[in-house]
Amino acid sequence: MLTVPSSSATLVLSNSFGCSLNHKTSINCLVYANLFSGFHRFRNSVHFRVLISTVEHGFVLGHGLDSCIESFHDDDDDYDDDSDGDEGRFSRIRVSGRNLECGSSYLKQSFDDDDDGGGGDDDDEGRFSRIQDLGRNLKGGSSNLKQSLTVSRAGEDKVVYLEERDEEELSKRILSLSRTNRRTSALMLLRSMEMSGLRPNLHACNSVLSCLSRNDMLDDLLRVFAFMKRSKILSGHSCSLVLKAVAKHRGSDTALQMFSEWDVKSEMSLHFDSVVYNTVLSICGKENNWVQMKKIWKSMKENGIIGTIVTYRVLVCTFVRCGQYEIAIDAYNEMLKNELEPGSGSDAMHAIIGACAREEKWEMALSVFHSMLKCGLKPNLVACNALINMLGKAGKVNEAYKVYKHIRSLGHVPDSYTWNALLVAFYRAEQYTAALQLFDSIQKDLNFRPSSYLYNTALMCCQRVRYWEKALQFLWKMEKSGITVSTESYNLVISACETARKPKIALQIYEHMTFKKCIPDTFTHLSLIRSCIWADLWDEVDIILDESTPNVSLYNAAIHGMCLRRKFESAKKLYIKMRDIGLVPDGKTRALMLQYMRKRT
Repeated sequence: MLTVPSSSATLVLSNSFGCSLNHKTSINCLVYANLFSGFHRFRNSVHFRVLISTVEHGFVLGHGLDSCIESFHDDDDDYDDDSDGDEGRFSRIRVSGRNLECGSSYLKQSFDDDDDGGGGDDDDEGRFSRIQDLGRNLKGGSSNLKQSLTVSRAGEDKVVYLEERDEEELSKRILSLSRTNRRTSALMLLRSMEMSGLRPNLHACNSVLSCLSRNDMLDDLLRVFAFMKRSKILSGHSCSLVLKAVAKHRGSDTALQMFSEWDVKSEMSLHFDSVVYNTVLSICGKENNWVQMKKIWKSMKENGIIGTIVTYRVLVCTFVRCGQYEIAIDAYNEMLKNELEPGSGSDAMHAIIGACAREEKWEMALSVFHSMLKCGLKPNLVACNALINMLGKAGKVNEAYKVYKHIRSLGHVPDSYTWNALLVAFYRAEQYTAALQLFDSIQKDLNFRPSSYLYNTALMCCQRVRYWEKALQFLWKMEKSGITVSTESYNLVISACETARKPKIALQIYEHMTFKKCIPDTFTHLSLIRSCIWADLWDEVDIILDESTPNVSLYNAAIHGMCLRRKFESAKKLYIKMRDIGLVPDGKTRALMLQYMRKRT
């Protein structure tokens, strides 16, 4: 049995637990000895007042009281009033009562049973046995209680008495708590400052918003933001944090609606800066909402806000992704007008090259390409291929070849699209021999993968320069490599033989084509008919016409050739046959036959 004669101890218990205990009360619990020895020395300190508030709010109860008072007692000898020490003690108070909050009402009822402050040892022992039982019962439910501390309003509804009145010092503590993810303590300290009429600085408030956003505590975040609006502690970064959190938890439409409401309110729009607009544009970009993005971009310019690299990167990439290439180019031009360097925004540069390719603006695309090289960026292979193809269409074969040379220096490996784009560029520039030389070098490349596109482009060049032997070699390589040879490929080889005046070779290819069960088309028969006419192979012409499906183009071509070779009788017979099967000759064919009839008369 321990008798406590100190009246100061009675005062401590009276203030701590909301009851009046007689100074003659006998206490049979070691926790009271710790309580009196600690509070007797600290009753006028900040720790005493913090503990009083924490007990009143249900922080320190039952078995958690021992560790709490022990921490106060151990800190007595080396006590100093620096911020780090107070913060550590405040943390221990919170941790000590973390598992016992739900027992506050029961404990208060236990102490309120003795209304007149009297009672003997048996009553006190009974009360403290109930406290110990309560602590044991709560220990098993610590996991549920810990979860309850993370719910909304867990920290905001609690306040502590603040002996420290320096707003900057308290703001530093809030900042430290938020950075270490101690969200409940940060909220409680912020709420305590609000109730005490103190004003935290902007940095601390934004740190709390960021902490709550990380922990998905949207309701608490919105309440803190409302306090910031009331206290006029706002910045663009604050608005950006709120918009991001709302978009994450309630969807982009809700976030955009919130931004629209702010935009109407002049006092809120005063805080809008490029950070806020970049956040809203990013929200639109994730949903590919280019219409709303265009409106926000227009509003941004009307409010005199100059965009950043992030702004134009989001604009360009989203507009290109949505197929709005012209608007994307306008955004890029505005970026250059504002004297902004692309920096590390390679995704935007690639997107603008693709947009220029769609709009056939090769000069801008080439300028963007050189800008990327100048900034130390590496254009990807897709952008290089698009640029080569674009330059080839514009007839800028030298520039296209220079871009091709850059591909290997950038560490890329050319693929079939690269080579085909360059071959087509040479073909369009009528540099057929150079194209064939390039194709020969491509075939020696270790990364060469045969494709019908590459071979067909090479065959087109062979046709133009009458390289029928090389065309046959390419056809043989195609079949050997396992590529399915199409009718178009056979037609190109036959056409090369036609231009080289090799009709018999063309007929052999035709026979090989039918042997491979490749169905000839009108272009195949036209090329064969022209070849046979120039070689005076009239029987072969008749065979081709009989084997093919009746076609007005074939008969017209045969009649024209016969007339040019002065085979008027054969042309007349074929003309009559043509009319008999219901084919209508074209104007040139009728004119040739009328001219022949006049000569006959």
